[in-house]
Amino acid sequence: MDVSIEQIQREVAERSPFITAMAAEMAKAVVGQRALVRRLFVALLADGHILLEGVPGLAKTLSVSSLARTVGCAFQRIQFTPDLLPADLIGTEIYDARSAEFRVKQGPLFANLVLADEINRAPAKVQSALLEAMAERQVTIGGTTFALPRPFLVLATQNPIEQEGTYPLPEAQVDRFMLKVLVDYPSREEELSIIALTTRGVQPVVRQVASGDDILRARETVQRVYIDEKLQRYIVDVVHATRRPAEYGLDIAHWIEYGASPRASIYLTLAAKAHAFLEGRGHVLPEDIKAISLDVLRHRVILSYEAEAEEVSAEQVVGQILGRVQVP
Repeated sequence: MDVSIEQIQREVAERSPFITAMAAEMAKAVVGQRALVRRLFVALLADGHILLEGVPGLAKTLSVSSLARTVGCAFQRIQFTPDLLPADLIGTEIYDARSAEFRVKQGPLFANLVLADEINRAPAKVQSALLEAMAERQVTIGGTTFALPRPFLVLATQNPIEQEGTYPLPEAQVDRFMLKVLVDYPSREEELSIIALTTRGVQPVVRQVASGDDILRARETVQRVYIDEKLQRYIVDVVHATRRPAEYGLDIAHWIEYGASPRASIYLTLAAKAHAFLEGRGHVLPEDIKAISLDVLRHRVILSYEAEAEEVSAEQVVGQILGRVQVP
């Protein structure tokens, strides 16, 4: 093994233990949902925003708030509603009568972890303001641009059932989310544990076991995690197959209106590196790519009317692609 990879391996070993401590603290408040917690860590380490979709009551908000407590970073929860204004997110200029000048009052986006609850309930102007923050890590107030704190991460939730009074997210904004995670119901045993935890009258205390600096240092290591050129080609093949499936022997072109953008290749690479980091490795394996592909691609493959008529899901399309594209 190359010496540089061995160095990365040692760096991963040095900088990853805090993740185990964070997971242990989150487990005090969040029962089950291991896949959700895992994806939250991937987003945090890969510096990518995450969209959580699931019915109410599945601990989406609890998971995000618990994550913020373990890191000790500034956390803001914003409940998105149809009457929300951009100024309610980014802030506004306020006239100060004593100094006869305008001063900037920063909004809740000026935090490290921002929970956008029911993000699809806000109108287009609010979505536009959030898009700049997600894409550029900055906001503009009164013609002045302000950098957002580091680390900065948007964790958004949306309810797939109740669509009355909602605004579909623009494709450009959906594409800014590194991951889209579908949150499922707990198992029977996990639900029994949830009852025991929440009905005894004692609230679990989630302690801070890491810092923002720990996250930033870990991100530097994640960037250096080694990925072989053959695996990079595999990632490009998987993404390319969403655009031209016939080239890979797949008869699914009639199900796909638009394939994934090059941003999918970038995010899939970064997410695979973060997944390898979580596994304690300084190099990416094909298993890392396959493990995270569905969450990176499900919201980037736009299905045709024919697919909807046949009740074909994006997960099925991506699954066929992963089953067909040859793994190096």
